[in-house]
Amino acid sequence: MSCRFCQDASLSIRAKLGRCKRCMIQLAVMNSLLWPIWFVWFSNTPKSIESITLLFAGGASAILLALHLILMPFRRGDSDTQL
Repeated sequence: MSCRFCQDASLSIRAKLGRCKRCMIQLAVMNSLLWPIWFVWFSNTPKSIESITLLFAGGASAILLALHLILMPFRRGDSDTQL
């Protein structure tokens, strides 16, 4: 990630959530790619390694996007507006 909030290693994850629009767009794209791929090709074999990997990746990106979107209204005044 290349925004100033994401590159600052001194900030905790809680301080970074909800600030970067670029991160949220990337997570939305990941979700829009991972879930359809899992549903179309791997939903019939939920115990395969590939299916489990896609589920974990999709779940993690969905949770992270949800956290960003929940905290975004509280960080509106001090967010990084550059894309």
